[in-house]
Amino acid sequence: MSIAEFLLAIAGLTVVTVVTRSFFFLSKREPVLPEWVKRGLRYAPLAALAAVVTPEIVMSEGRLVTEPWFDARFYAAAAASVYFFWRRGILGTIVTGMAVLLPLRLGLGW
Repeated sequence: MSIAEFLLAIAGLTVVTVVTRSFFFLSKREPVLPEWVKRGLRYAPLAALAAVVTPEIVMSEGRLVTEPWFDARFYAAAAASVYFFWRRGILGTIVTGMAVLLPLRLGLGW
């Protein structure tokens, strides 16, 4: 790939990003979203977090974990899930999961 092609690709990606992200700002009136869309958007951050974390918990080196009770990630995910259903806070869920994961990984050599 030449430098010209590289710069053209960067410029094209920049234009596409700016246009798609500013689409709602270009309108003179505020877009009206249906109530079901508003309810669904409340769960978007949680869904994105789950989509990133779940494969990390259930897979190791590209394969499904067959014995999760020997994996520290399983216990961290279980503790984080209990915290989330108890308090409903994302930040506390992350902190709880890491608070369980790190000692198990460091102390038991997992």
